[in-house]
Amino acid sequence: MTPFTTLTGIAAPMPLVNIDTDMIIPKQFLKTIARTGLGKNLFDEMRYTQDGKEIPDFVLNQPAYRRAEIIIAGDNFGCGSSREHAPWALLDFGIRCVISTSFADIFYNNCFKNGILPIVMPQAVVDVLMADAKRGENARQTVDLLAQTVTTSDGQTFPFEVDAHRKHCLLNGLDDIGLTLEKAAAIDSFEKKIAVSRPWG
Repeated sequence: MTPFTTLTGIAAPMPLVNIDTDMIIPKQFLKTIARTGLGKNLFDEMRYTQDGKEIPDFVLNQPAYRRAEIIIAGDNFGCGSSREHAPWALLDFGIRCVISTSFADIFYNNCFKNGILPIVMPQAVVDVLMADAKRGENARQTVDLLAQTVTTSDGQTFPFEVDAHRKHCLLNGLDDIGLTLEKAAAIDSFEKKIAVSRPWG
């Protein structure tokens, strides 16, 4: 998993509330177990017409936001069914951070496991970040995980809270497998002791 330290990038404004996981990645794209290739179908039903043409008004189809790495979202982002394909699709598109007033619990947890930083901010702060994002691609925001701050393009800085363990995992690029491998030496030592003390096992 790619470590998350400091990100400076384009922030796409998505003020819709209750953006659910089926909107993020519709159910017909859940057949794959690969984590790559889903970015082209991110927000598929909002990005494309039924015959596959781009919908110009959708934010990620606009030239200023095609390379967005941050989403400033409305309340309750990631609600709906518990599909890990949702963060896979966001990450494959290039999104590393989503900022909202609230997230669905399962989606929130899945983000951390896949290298995406979900940040909960008060509505007043989200409003400032949303307004800044609407200024376009030159209004780049900076997310500093180590300092736990988000800074707007004009220098306004806002602190955020994040669980210490999850912060450690993101900073070091550790998913569940990576966390286990950190204990590889201890696991090897235990297995050797067990092999001696319980050879019949």
